[in-house]
Amino acid sequence: MTTNPRSALWIPLFDELADPLVAARLAAEAEEVGWDGFFVWDHLTWAAPVERVADPWISLAAAAAATESLRLGPMATPLARRRPAKLARETASLDRLSSGRLTLGVGLGSDVYGAEFARTGEQVDGRVRAEMLDETLDILTSAWSGQPVRHRGRHYVIDDVTFLPTPVQQPRVPVWVAGYAGRARPLRRASRFDGFFPLGLRHHDQLAEIHETIRGRLADPTTPYDIAVAVPPGVDPAAYVAPGATWCLTDFEPEALTLARVRGVLRDGPTIPATSEVASS
Repeated sequence: MTTNPRSALWIPLFDELADPLVAARLAAEAEEVGWDGFFVWDHLTWAAPVERVADPWISLAAAAAATESLRLGPMATPLARRRPAKLARETASLDRLSSGRLTLGVGLGSDVYGAEFARTGEQVDGRVRAEMLDETLDILTSAWSGQPVRHRGRHYVIDDVTFLPTPVQQPRVPVWVAGYAGRARPLRRASRFDGFFPLGLRHHDQLAEIHETIRGRLADPTTPYDIAVAVPPGVDPAAYVAPGATWCLTDFEPEALTLARVRGVLRDGPTIPATSEVASS
């Protein structure tokens, strides 16, 4: 099938960008220039020299209210430190606020950079966080349907709760699963949903194998499916698009992050022209 690859900004909400009003203004400027998406990091803290960190959900709500067409979302939210019932409400509300423009990026999270799990009493065992991630995804899928949720799992209980109103997007908010490129379990998880965000890509050639593996797991290989990749500013995305990337997210190093740097990249315009196409199978 033919896919129109898209360009997005991927913003750490740190220091000069740790203000929802700044995020909203950047999103509005990005939409005006022609970017397709606006995604934000979801962290509680980060290693020095970063000092200030904004809440991604409040920032996304501000961005949604300031825009009309940008696809937006957290990339990625570590579900193991979120309460599934509250997240069901938040995602439905944000999807309605944005008129159906939310993409939910999900992942395990990591203590590598800010020790945000250990320092806040959250689960530090990655295998347990993976169980919590899968359980939360099951709960969200049920909650978004508008039918009563009756869930008794190892980590969460929801006893006959109906989550209304539902998101605008049905049957669910699109879910992109983040995970390390060479690991089988993230790919299996991602093939159940709508997109994959590979971490730790050693080379763009890995995308062809990822693309083929996920397509082989889909019940219908012609189903639209997104592979989103992080691309440093100034790098030609064509090498990522050719083997299957459908979204290129312009990546910013948090240690060198400034508002001027982000705004400069933003104003240079999308990394992929609006008319660009790539054939994929």
